[in-house]
Amino acid sequence: MTETTSLVPHDVTDLDLAAEGVRRIEWAEREMPVLRLIRERFERERPLAGLRIGACLHVTTETANLARTLAAGGADVHLAASNPLSTQDWTAAALVRAYGISTYARRGEDNATYYDHLRTVADTHPQITMDDGCDLVSLLHTERRDQLPEVLAGTEETTTGVIRLRAMAADGALVFPVVAVNEAETKHLFDNRYGTGQSTIDGLLRATNLLLAGRNVVIAGYGWVGRGIASRMAGHGAHVAVVEVNPVRAIEALMDGYQVMTVAEAAPWGDVFVTATGNVNVFRREHFAAMKDGAVMANSGHFDAELDLPALREMAEGHVRDVRPNVQEFDLGGKRLNLVAEGRLVNLGAAEGHPAAVMDMSFANQALAAEYVAKHHAELEPRVYVVPQAIDAEVARLKLAALGVHLDAMTPEQEAYVSSWQHGT
Repeated sequence: MTETTSLVPHDVTDLDLAAEGVRRIEWAEREMPVLRLIRERFERERPLAGLRIGACLHVTTETANLARTLAAGGADVHLAASNPLSTQDWTAAALVRAYGISTYARRGEDNATYYDHLRTVADTHPQITMDDGCDLVSLLHTERRDQLPEVLAGTEETTTGVIRLRAMAADGALVFPVVAVNEAETKHLFDNRYGTGQSTIDGLLRATNLLLAGRNVVIAGYGWVGRGIASRMAGHGAHVAVVEVNPVRAIEALMDGYQVMTVAEAAPWGDVFVTATGNVNVFRREHFAAMKDGAVMANSGHFDAELDLPALREMAEGHVRDVRPNVQEFDLGGKRLNLVAEGRLVNLGAAEGHPAAVMDMSFANQALAAEYVAKHHAELEPRVYVVPQAIDAEVARLKLAALGVHLDAMTPEQEAYVSSWQHGT
C-alpha cells in the first residue's frame, strides 16, 4: 500500500484499517472494467482539472473506485457518507491514507455527526455536487444559499433523490442543473433491478438466516427495485405479493405472476416485508398491529421513513432488544416484530450493497455525467436532466466490450429501410 506523505483532512473511524480497505477496493476494481477504462482516459485528458467535487455517497469499495476516477480526472474530491450504516470503515480509511481523498464517514455515526460531515464537505465550496438522496443539494439550498452561485451543476444517483429534486424544480427552488444518473437505462435497468434485487436478499439473509422458500413475502413498490426484489424472492421459492398505488405497475405485477394486495390485506398475510417505494410510512401503526408474531421488516428505499418507526417504538413501550447483529426485536405485548438494519437500506446496512459488476455501470454514468456537466454547465438550466443518450450508449458499449460480447450492425439496406417511410407491406 502506498501511503500519502501528508494526510488530507478527514474524519474516519480507524486509519489502521486502510490496508484491508485497499485489498477490498482492488478486489472490487476487478469487476469494474468500464470505470477502469474511464479512469485511464481521465488520467490522460484531465477533464475535471481544477474542479472541486462535493459528494454525499455510500462509502463502499465501489464508491472508492469512483472517487479514484474523479481524482484521476483532476478533481479535488471531498466525500461524506450518505447513510450512517452504509459506510465501510476500511474503505474510508483507505481513501484517506492510500488515495489521498478527503473522507468524512464513520459507520454508525449519529444524526448530528452525519450533518457535521455534510457541512464539512459544503465548507470546501464544491463546484459540482454528487448525491445519493439529495441531502447535500438540500443543505446547500437551505443553510448555504450564499454558496449556490459557486455550484455549476450536480448529479444524483437515487430514485428518492430524483423525486426530491423534481419537487424542488417544480417549486422553482432548484438553483443549478442536476443530471439524474438514476434515470440512465444502464443504471436503473441494471443497478436498481439486478443490483438491489440480489443485494437486498443478501442483506436480509445475512441478518436473519431465514429460509425464504415457502414464506409469504410482501414487496411494497413495483418500480425497478421492487421488480428486482420480487423476481429473486420468487426464485428462492417465496410466495410474493406486491403492494402498489400505481395501477399500471400493479397490473404488471399481476401479469408477472404475483399477488397484488392493499397494505391492509398484506399486513396479516406476510411473513417478510420489504419496502421499495421512495415514500413515507408505507407500513404504519395499524399494519404493525395486524402483522403476525415473528414478522420481519426490511427497507430497500433510500430513507428509513418508509416504515413508521416512531409508531413501532411507541407500541413496543421500550421492549426492544438486539436478537442478532442488525436485527432488532420489538415486543408489542405477546407479539414480536423484527426490524433489519434499523429500517435503513438493508443491502448496505446488513450486507455490502450492490455487486461491483453492477456498480461499474452506475458509477461509469456518474463519472461521465460529471465530465458532461463540467463541459456543458453553462448551457444547462436549473432543472433535472436525464443522462444524455450518448453517455448511456457508451457505458453499455464499454460493458459489452469488457465482457467480450459482440453485436451485429445493420446492413446499408436495413438502415435505409428503418429511416424511410416509402417501404410498406
